[in-house]
Amino acid sequence: MKLSDVQKRLQAPFPVKEVNWKPASFTRDRSRALLLAHIDARAVQDRLDAVCPDAWSFEMEVVSAAGRPTIKGRLTVLGVVREDIGEALEGDLGTFKAAASDALKRCAVQFGIGRYLYDLPKTWAEWDDAKRAPTQTPELPQWARPDHERSPGGAHLISAIDQLKYELPDDLELQRELYKHLKAALGSLHPAGKAA
Repeated sequence: MKLSDVQKRLQAPFPVKEVNWKPASFTRDRSRALLLAHIDARAVQDRLDAVCPDAWSFEMEVVSAAGRPTIKGRLTVLGVVREDIGEALEGDLGTFKAAASDALKRCAVQFGIGRYLYDLPKTWAEWDDAKRAPTQTPELPQWARPDHERSPGGAHLISAIDQLKYELPDDLELQRELYKHLKAALGSLHPAGKAA
């Protein structure tokens, strides 16, 4: 397997629930904030595990321990290496863990993971300074959503399937029967092999 074989899967949009928002700047009265969309390091790891579980690694090197912790990250995916620097925030959140997460995410962007988030339009939103969060989560445009969340009811269906994982019967034969019916139902919605 080569990197070009999995590039589209690495670059695919993340589910809306995995996209977080952080403020980049505020109005003078801090009632509104310019929000930036981002994913966390765990989402990056999950994506790499899903696409090429045995063919990626991440190494770190401390660049600076004084002031803001800074880490040089080295992400290898299917033998291809990308490097970048990660910095921690100032203050109490300025940990090496935060710098390492930042380095991983920056390296991952060089492979296309989450890069589409940089193409989002500027998003200003009402800001609750006491809660340090937007009063309402911004909506992602359709193009920045995975395919299953672009269709009406798609997000609800995925949520229901996620919940179903915890409600599966213990009996293996019943699980197989359920799988067979789900596969048949999905096949009827989007038959494989039909000419477009």
